[in-house]
Amino acid sequence: MFKYSLDNKRYHTLNYELTKIFGCRVFKVSLNGGFSCPNFKNGTGCIYCSAKGSGDFAGDKNDSIKLQFNKVKEKLNNKWPDTKYIAYFQANTNTYAPVNILKKKFEEALSIKNVVGLNIGTRPDAITDECLEYLSDLNKRTYLTVELGLQSMHDETLKLINRGHNLECFDKCVKKLRDNNINVVVHVINGLPYETHEMMMDTVRHLNKLDIQGIKIHMLHVLKNTPLESFYKKTKFHLLTKEEYVKIVCDQIEELNEKIVIHRLTGDGAKDDLIAPLWTLKKVSVLDDIDKELKRRGTYQGFNKTILNRVKLICKRFIKKGDITVDATCGNGNDTLMLALLSKKVFSFDIQKEAIDKTKTLLKENNINNVTLINSTHEKIDTYLKDYDKKISLVIYNLGYLPCGNKEITTNHKSTLASIKKAYNMLNNKGIILVTFYPHEEGKKEAKTVLDYLNKNNIKYVKYTNTNNVNAPFLIEIKK
Repeated sequence: MFKYSLDNKRYHTLNYELTKIFGCRVFKVSLNGGFSCPNFKNGTGCIYCSAKGSGDFAGDKNDSIKLQFNKVKEKLNNKWPDTKYIAYFQANTNTYAPVNILKKKFEEALSIKNVVGLNIGTRPDAITDECLEYLSDLNKRTYLTVELGLQSMHDETLKLINRGHNLECFDKCVKKLRDNNINVVVHVINGLPYETHEMMMDTVRHLNKLDIQGIKIHMLHVLKNTPLESFYKKTKFHLLTKEEYVKIVCDQIEELNEKIVIHRLTGDGAKDDLIAPLWTLKKVSVLDDIDKELKRRGTYQGFNKTILNRVKLICKRFIKKGDITVDATCGNGNDTLMLALLSKKVFSFDIQKEAIDKTKTLLKENNINNVTLINSTHEKIDTYLKDYDKKISLVIYNLGYLPCGNKEITTNHKSTLASIKKAYNMLNNKGIILVTFYPHEEGKKEAKTVLDYLNKNNIKYVKYTNTNNVNAPFLIEIKK
């Protein structure tokens, strides 16, 4: 089970986070404070926004905050009598009013029994200094979260959808809120007109660089009587299929920092107003497909943080209990330990006595006794393991230098290639070699030398990357 989930999800769930904080079930109650929006000018705002200002499932603005709240609470109490609540001001821009009006609405919500926090949906260009001061005060008295709409990190997209602010405005607002220790949740939309897969991934990568605490991922809805409806009918821009959306969301989850709480993975569109895509009406099905796809991949939130997670996944799926495996660069012993838990027998090489000693200690701490440590260069794999020719199932090379060790001592492109050639010939008929390359000077030489050899000799391999950064570490899987 993923460590940030209580219900076997592979991502950091809001249920987990709230239960951890409050020790019980916590529900969000959507409210309509009757606020307007600074971007709603000349009868239009963001091109996708309905007349209800993204508050289709919030309460009736003509009712008091307490009445709206109690209508929802009565339904929940029938099923979960002992619970706490967060008042969620959802519709329109909930900081777009004089502070005395904000106080009246928010304090009314906080006065309700068992309300333990506030979620305030707003825009990055709608928080004045006076408002920020009040939010900072609220944050000292309750569990406060400010939800900011970003939708996309790309200014050209923000202009197209008539968002009314740019990325710089958003980033500055996040910093102001975090300087006051206020939790920030960010809304993004997948499937915005003309955005590519890579553009949607860039938005999540940008959020990873910021100090945010949560994210809501939505699918673009084309709703009746919105500018987007006219734009869609005129241009016929591509709307994501359910399968495309699931793939993109799973890719984003793999990229997303594991500490960021995922509040939503798909949005709701009012059934009577939804023009397209109609598959979004089956929300449970979409969420189930996301869970299934992550399980099929064997991945989880933050998986792409390090390419070594891919190494572990391949090893766990490939190695059988009777296999003989080799760690060609034992380093601190983590790969050796992993192989030992999966394999029948492991041979582990390193030229540094320090690495051998660290690995020996780690294995002893875990009561591992199926490993032979070899304090020598992996270039001599054929000499030390001559009795295991054609019997080896997997060999790992985690190249570079010893972590926290002497960076002057590193693997070498000539000896690495020589070792890989020998290891390849010693594999059984279904064996594989995993090689992780790093972007330091010698690592770049190793990558070029090995890949040139494999390509020249038509040896099959698969390359894995977890980022669009060409200078990031990457993995290859060499197959028999």
